[in-house]
Amino acid sequence: MSTFPIAFSNASNPKSICAELCDSLGTGHGEGLGILYITDVIADELNNFVDALQISTGIETWIGTLGVGVIANERAAFDQPAAVAMILDVPPSDFRLLPINPIPGSLPEDVQQWVETVRPSAGIVHADPSSPTIAKMIEGAAERSGAYLVGGLTCSRTSQHQLAGEIGNGGLSGALFSPDIPVTAGLSQGCSPLGNVHEITRGDSNIVFELDGRPALEVFKEDIGEMLARDLQRAAGYVHVAFPVSGADTADYMVRDLMGIDPESGCLAVGSEISVGDRVMFVRRDPMSAQKDLGRMLKDVKQRLPGPARGAVYFSCVARGPSMFGDEETEAEIVSDGLGGTPVIGFYASGEICHDRIYGYTGMLLVFG
Repeated sequence: MSTFPIAFSNASNPKSICAELCDSLGTGHGEGLGILYITDVIADELNNFVDALQISTGIETWIGTLGVGVIANERAAFDQPAAVAMILDVPPSDFRLLPINPIPGSLPEDVQQWVETVRPSAGIVHADPSSPTIAKMIEGAAERSGAYLVGGLTCSRTSQHQLAGEIGNGGLSGALFSPDIPVTAGLSQGCSPLGNVHEITRGDSNIVFELDGRPALEVFKEDIGEMLARDLQRAAGYVHVAFPVSGADTADYMVRDLMGIDPESGCLAVGSEISVGDRVMFVRRDPMSAQKDLGRMLKDVKQRLPGPARGAVYFSCVARGPSMFGDEETEAEIVSDGLGGTPVIGFYASGEICHDRIYGYTGMLLVFG
């Protein structure tokens, strides 16, 4: 089977970008699912892009969203006008659109009926980070569909557009795939652990007072080392808090920002709700480890592929890209090389979705066989 067609453009204006996408994808595809990511600086052009691509390619159904940057093969464009697109050449019976849904724990009735009949194995999803219930939406969609969800949160400084047949915001959207569409997923961390895993023994809301029965700041200083402990302001921008995933080892963890440190009370403020009994550890942003782990993930995914890959979609944290890898295209080049020429598109997200959780500082990959 042939690989999926993709397109990339960072031409000088939106009209030229749209024209280049249409030309690269070609005409007369007829059936399938389109994926479109555009940078937030041309967010207002999303509807025009969709109209043109529908007419040009013949593909009616499109999903997608906005990112600060986009990726296609070894190319990337960050904080500039650009767009990428891919056509998944799959039968309409093997996927089902997830329209933008703002209700946690629910699926539209027609989607639920399809789910109960087909039992989808995977899905690509996009979500609005400004929604206060987005974590519950993702968890509910994964539970109700039974699918392994992979995707990213919209990353935009303007509109929070999502595309799922129609353009909107405020919820979760994407597409689910039947088991007849073989997929392989991989997760790459962007931080490396510092010290051991600890238990929150006293805390409230997002404030951690005690770890392992000791003042949280005392434990924090021990784990980060004497040099960083001398400059807590620097440490707060370099070190993060990670929540190991239950039932997994410390290689699978969800990173959250360290929002504040109070030297007087010895407490720490974390970028998410916490509960007494939660397990946490401290991690640091580490470009060398991130690059090494990305290579590990790509090798692992290739080994697990059931056959030749037709295409891939990659979701990377906005804090990665040039901030972590040094320039716009290094991360894209590593992914493209690691996939051995498999067509790949993606975007830089404000959070990455893996199964039923939101991650941070990670790279998420979904490869279609």
